[in-house]
Amino acid sequence: MKLVAIGILAGIGAALVLSALMVMKSMIGFFPELDIIAMLAALVAGGVMLGWILHFAIGGFWGAAFSVVHDFLPGRNPVLQGIAFGLIAWLLMMLLIMPMGGYGVFGLVIGIMAPLMTGVLHIVFGAVMGWIFQRLTMNQRGRQTGPEL
Repeated sequence: MKLVAIGILAGIGAALVLSALMVMKSMIGFFPELDIIAMLAALVAGGVMLGWILHFAIGGFWGAAFSVVHDFLPGRNPVLQGIAFGLIAWLLMMLLIMPMGGYGVFGLVIGIMAPLMTGVLHIVFGAVMGWIFQRLTMNQRGRQTGPEL
């Protein structure tokens, strides 16, 4: 159970980093057609605040799921395992969430940048989540060294 709580914290921490990147993207006006928070809010017929709450809840959910399956992911390093996990989450988003949001499979309704940009964001999310997870579980697992890439 403790690993699941650590996973939730790692997922929320990674969602914070992802949020900063999304806000920067928005501030510079890059690819405004892709607004994940607005898409989440629209999926549940809520406002922007609900979209942000869902964003962090999803981050925590993915962190919990990662804590359960990370040992089965390729690689021995949690950062690399996080990247693999992030790509799995990206694929699910492209095949389920994007079509539900009206953006089509892989979000291609709004252009090729949708799958590319969200892919990069999910890689960053996974790497950060894996790094946080590794740091929070270091003492628990007896590891005293940094990540081995």
